Amino acid sequence: MVLAVVIGILLAASWGYVRYLAARERQGEQGEQGPPNQSQQQIERDPYLALRENMVRTQIEARGVKDPAVLSAMRAVPRHEFVPKGELSLAYDDRPLPIGYGQTISQPYVVATMTEALEVKSSSRVLEIGTGSGYQAAVLSKICSEVYTIEIIKPLAERAALTLERLGFSNVHVKNGDGYYGWQEHAPYDGIIVTCAASHIPPPLIEQLADGGRLVLPLGSPYTWQTLTVVEKRGNSTQVRYLFPVIFVPMTGAIEEEEVNPPP
Repeated sequence: MVLAVVIGILLAASWGYVRYLAARERQGEQGEQGPPNQSQQQIERDPYLALRENMVRTQIEARGVKDPAVLSAMRAVPRHEFVPKGELSLAYDDRPLPIGYGQTISQPYVVATMTEALEVKSSSRVLEIGTGSGYQAAVLSKICSEVYTIEIIKPLAERAALTLERLGFSNVHVKNGDGYYGWQEHAPYDGIIVTCAASHIPPPLIEQLADGGRLVLPLGSPYTWQTLTVVEKRGNSTQVRYLFPVIFVPMTGAIEEEEVNPPP
């Protein structure tokens, strides 16, 4: 009887040890494989994440854009959501892309450079002339408190407003109208960005710019190269700085009348 009890105890102990070893082995396997890390989970949620990171690293940082807020915004905004379906494979390429109605979504580097040149901050209110796809406004919205954007082509304005709303950019306000006159109702602005070529600086935009604010625009003939230009308002005067040559689609509307019939 005693022998049987001893054997039973030994068998139970052995079986318990075997179970212990099996559990340790399973834990070891789990430890080696581990749960999916945060980067893997992010990629599963956003398959364009790696392309966007590469875009920022090779096209933007490598060319000298340094503002952390701008780089963060460029990483965060899904550019593929603002391009036509037929252009999805090119969404993160180093180029502008057509969006219809003779308009384009700007090259990522140019978007980042213009945004950095504004030197805006989290409390800033910004006006954009030329909503287009809404991408530039979305980038600005990640940095500024409020973004007001005007698009002269009604279908583009409506489409951009729907895209921005769907993606949750609630601090962007879209208006269909002629950007030459700005948006007086919400002036003054800490920054104004013009995403279409202007032969001259529209006076209403200077008037609506806050003291110390900056206006960034492609200045020059709409039919050839323009120069990316930064205008800083200081009291009743302005300081102008030229960056580099660019090509943008022309501003349309009242500016065309001004070109034909310039003021005396």
